[in-house]
Amino acid sequence: MTLLQRVPGVVTVEVRSKEELASVVGLIIPGGESTVMAHVAQRWGLIPELQGFAQRGNPIWGTCAGMIFLAERAEGMKSGGQALVGGLDITVSRNFFGAQINSFETQLTTPECLTQFGGGSTFRALFIRAPAVMQTGESVQVLASYTLSPEEAAAQGGRSSVAVAVRSGVLLATAFHPELTTDLRWHQLFVEMVRAHASSSPAIALEHAVASLSLDSNSAQQQHQLGRAPNRPNDLPIFGITHLSVEAVPA
Repeated sequence: MTLLQRVPGVVTVEVRSKEELASVVGLIIPGGESTVMAHVAQRWGLIPELQGFAQRGNPIWGTCAGMIFLAERAEGMKSGGQALVGGLDITVSRNFFGAQINSFETQLTTPECLTQFGGGSTFRALFIRAPAVMQTGESVQVLASYTLSPEEAAAQGGRSSVAVAVRSGVLLATAFHPELTTDLRWHQLFVEMVRAHASSSPAIALEHAVASLSLDSNSAQQQHQLGRAPNRPNDLPIFGITHLSVEAVPA
């Protein structure tokens, strides 16, 4: 949310209920523990609401666990499986990169769709107990890939790379966490997707699409309109590679 609020014209909305979901036309499903997220969404009756949101052609971006949620198929799920929103014709491997202790960051090649927003030829990618895309359908475009190390390739039967960012129409998924960097370009891409969707649909006002993209947690007025009082602190600061040092956000 911190980076989204730096994109001009965007007001973010936290979605916890079907009423809040109905108020937006673009949704970001964040990282976390996908099984727990699925259980909570089921308990609150949100799985069919989320599936309907996707089926109606609204833009959705899933990061890390959100990528798993958007996948049609998932490998390595816990016993009993878990509910998926689906819609994205991919097969993901949960925790492909290992446990929490195996989390890492690297530089990946900037896809062409991000070059319109400037920046360098690479981007910083943070993988935290991350999934990977093992298979993609014909409608899915691979935006970024990770080249496996010799050790990783040997463990995967000689596979040389995996997809870590994909897009199919209005659905976007990243295995890494752009929100933990200062690079706005992935967020700008998603905002552009929402705006393009809004402008192509006569039933949606562009102002509504942008203003409702995701709830300004610091806005008491917006919280009041949604029937609940402010109940969370400001977003955590963004940390850089140096442990526990705050990374400056560029102006």
